[in-house]
Amino acid sequence: MALLTDINDLLNKRKVESDRIEFKKGWNPTTVYRSICAFANDIEDNGGGYILVGVEAIDGVPVRPVTGLSLTEIDNIQRKMIDYNNMFEPYYMPRPSVEEVDGKHILAIWVPSGVNRPYAIPSDVNAKLKKPTYYVRNGSSTVEAKGEVLDELRGLASHVPFDDRPNPDIKLDDLSSSLMRDFFVSIGSKLKDQDLSGNNMLDALEQMNMLEGPAERRYIKNIAAMMFCDHPEKFFPKTQVEIVLFPEGRESNPNNMFEAPVIHGSVPRMINDTLQYLRTMVIRKHIVKPKDDEHSTKSFNYPYQAIEEAVVNAFYHRDYREYAPIEITIEPDRITIFNLGGPDHSISMEAIRRAKSLRSRRYRNVRLGDCLKELDLTEGRATGIPTIQDELLANGSSLASIETDEERSFFLIDLPCRSDMVKKLDIEKIVRYTDTKESGDFTKDFIKDFTKENNIEISERQYDILLLLTKDRTLTSQKISQKISQKKPVSMRTILKDLAELQQKGFLRREGGRKNGYWQLLFLPLD
Repeated sequence: MALLTDINDLLNKRKVESDRIEFKKGWNPTTVYRSICAFANDIEDNGGGYILVGVEAIDGVPVRPVTGLSLTEIDNIQRKMIDYNNMFEPYYMPRPSVEEVDGKHILAIWVPSGVNRPYAIPSDVNAKLKKPTYYVRNGSSTVEAKGEVLDELRGLASHVPFDDRPNPDIKLDDLSSSLMRDFFVSIGSKLKDQDLSGNNMLDALEQMNMLEGPAERRYIKNIAAMMFCDHPEKFFPKTQVEIVLFPEGRESNPNNMFEAPVIHGSVPRMINDTLQYLRTMVIRKHIVKPKDDEHSTKSFNYPYQAIEEAVVNAFYHRDYREYAPIEITIEPDRITIFNLGGPDHSISMEAIRRAKSLRSRRYRNVRLGDCLKELDLTEGRATGIPTIQDELLANGSSLASIETDEERSFFLIDLPCRSDMVKKLDIEKIVRYTDTKESGDFTKDFIKDFTKENNIEISERQYDILLLLTKDRTLTSQKISQKISQKKPVSMRTILKDLAELQQKGFLRREGGRKNGYWQLLFLPLD
């Protein structure tokens, strides 16, 4: 079974929090299965964890090159795991995967949170007298659940995050193999090379823990429709984004308004299209060149990172059972983002009023959060609000404010415009670039205008490359080649030549190194 996430991300503790990863130099079934039990119980609702066997760690840092295991050892371990899995009460099956690292083999065990919590495992799986014991994670350690902790764990029996629940209405034909493959390519998963036609898609869903139910009738979980369905609103009413602009302000002139095209699609697609619209239509840059200083300073009416965090948070924490869209209102002095599904009651109203850090013990869509973290769209761990405030402060803007009600039925965040950049919205330009049938098409007009104004020509393939980069500026040349080749096979050498030509013609500029760099898109206003 292939591992969903990239093994190097786990070793370097990227995308997955360090306390959700445990390293084991060798195979000790008792300690390993205690940790499996703790991750499966997932008392903090973090999404489970990973155990890497064959990797020594010193002070939590993996030693490279890894120790590794022989393939014979791994084969024996996997056969014995079948017996150990049957010792769980109720039954639980972790997902092992053989991975190659530093020229050696290790056993990576993915332990998603279980739907039949709580789980117990014998304190010593090899002992003759087997005493079922409950285990939980306490930071980076596995401990036995006792007293109030055990009571809380037992209380999780009826708590399954909405996105992790099976949905009998979702059929295999409702899911898109191309969206699934794009996801695998984006996160660097080995599953990107897997055949996803027909029942092979079921195998991929099984490996991602997106199926539930007995062997004779497997049900697809809600998370699959959120991530891989072109029309998730079929299962989650009004799953869409509605953007309304008030050029003079909602209170000053509520009758002067413009509604942007409604944004539909899978959750990642809606996030990308929403961010691209705001980035192109709303964000503006201001450069000041002091007379006595050769260095210029730049600021934005809204820092992009703050908007990104706020938009992703709205999708992450939205209540997908509610019949209401994510609403974004744009005024000269603010951007307001509203979604149904408010902060958990474990967060005090005082913390919400301060709008600094909203730490919750329970998350509505744990699996969706994990997928968005894989795509580098969110960090999790209640870092969204602090990041928003830090970015606003660094930009010289006022702090964001948050609203909800006592029932925690909604979440509203106001992002203030930098005070010296408040001005009436250019509605004519916005209408020009958004009066299209399909959301996201406005970027095509920018490309066409740029080529016309500069009297240059580009190929259809180079045009497709630019459209790809407007959705994800961090794409590497290899990932660009893979995506373009889905339409028509093309060599990496050709893609590199295209990218070089686009840079020469003034469309692109590469910023940063090969691993952490990104593309500046010079034909868009922000760049």
